[in-house]
Amino acid sequence: MADCPKLRELPAVHEVLERVSPALTRFPRTLVVAEIRRALDRLRAEILSGRTNDLAPEARVEQALLALERPSLRRVVNATGVVLHTNLGRAPLGAVSVLPGYSNLEYDLDLGRRGQRDVHASGLLERLLGAPGIAVNNNAAAIFLALNELAAGGEVVVSRGELIEIGDGFRIPDIMARSGAVLREVGTTNRTRIEDYRDVISDRTRLLLRVHPSNFRIVGFTARPELRDLAALGRERRVPVYEDLGSGCIADLRPFGIEEPLVADSLKAGADLVSFSGDKLLGGPQAGILAGNPAVVARLRRNPLFRALRLDKMIYQALENTLRNLLLERWEGIPALAMIRQTPDQIRARAEALVARVPGIRAEIVPGNSVIGGGATPEQPIPTWLIAVECAGVVEAERALRAGDPAIVCRIENDKLILDLRTVFPEDEEELAAALKRLAGHPVGQAFSPVLGCP
Repeated sequence: MADCPKLRELPAVHEVLERVSPALTRFPRTLVVAEIRRALDRLRAEILSGRTNDLAPEARVEQALLALERPSLRRVVNATGVVLHTNLGRAPLGAVSVLPGYSNLEYDLDLGRRGQRDVHASGLLERLLGAPGIAVNNNAAAIFLALNELAAGGEVVVSRGELIEIGDGFRIPDIMARSGAVLREVGTTNRTRIEDYRDVISDRTRLLLRVHPSNFRIVGFTARPELRDLAALGRERRVPVYEDLGSGCIADLRPFGIEEPLVADSLKAGADLVSFSGDKLLGGPQAGILAGNPAVVARLRRNPLFRALRLDKMIYQALENTLRNLLLERWEGIPALAMIRQTPDQIRARAEALVARVPGIRAEIVPGNSVIGGGATPEQPIPTWLIAVECAGVVEAERALRAGDPAIVCRIENDKLILDLRTVFPEDEEELAAALKRLAGHPVGQAFSPVLGCP
């Protein structure tokens, strides 16, 4: 292979540098040289593997440099109907203008001295929940911090039916082990009674943990003690009770068909501490929020891990904006909640208007379901109306929409493109209509006719 003629034909770095487009002089010379070396290394590997293509090294370099100019994180139009789409950033954020320059992140402007970054969210949290709270960078971090501070070296009692996996392979027992706490399981997968907790409490018990099964349901022959009974047991035995709620439902969504426990209700039931996500039903940025007994929250804040897990100034700005909109009930400023609150009739009217803007499209408006997603509210679909587009080359059509700018993500069902406007911002509808028109006018592959593959 060392004597392969194609390898001997590879140009030297300086030769490629001489042939690259003059337009690339806007890039630092060191970067151009580095990309030339990278392109030649990849071309050499392709030759050795026998899977090379005819793209010249200078063309490869130009493509790579142009790609570096384009942001990797891009705006996406979510037409899937999944409100908290984990792959698309979970809760969509409302308009937040990042503060340029400096800010009073940790500076008390009234007193003229160092302050705490907590203040930008703590006052709003206390008004919303009736208890003080702090925030870290996600809910897994919140759980880890709570277990480390309250139970390291001791036992945490938890029902076997609540030893859940919270996503991407992270499991409650694994987080518990890393925190330094010792797991003490009680009950069975489907039935746990208050006596099960009472029987195992000892001088080693540091915490009674209750985990809300936000991403699954156990139905049938089941039993679980009420939180108020568990809290009463904790007070009786002087052991704090901590509930991880996961989804972080602060606004009551029952009028819209979503049954999810409210954070404030858990605190009223006697939980000493609760934790939940910021980017699920709270509708904000990624964060993990801990709230509850003032003394317990103060302990968590003093833990050295709190600094390691603290939020960035941009996240604090987005979180503060979300919490303020929640407090003032400005639902339009919290897109996830605004989407959930849309009625099927409203979505149907939007769908009919959109289809009318794309002449020649073969589409029908059909009933269907949106979902919350993001590991929240399983088996609780939300009625909606869908745009079902008939295409001969549906896979190519879906790919073409996804490759556009902005990228449009939809789904395929029964050989049709399915678009749910529940998760599409009204201001994005014009771009969505334009993308459908382009798709109609520029067929993808032989399967397409000029009207989305429809004869």
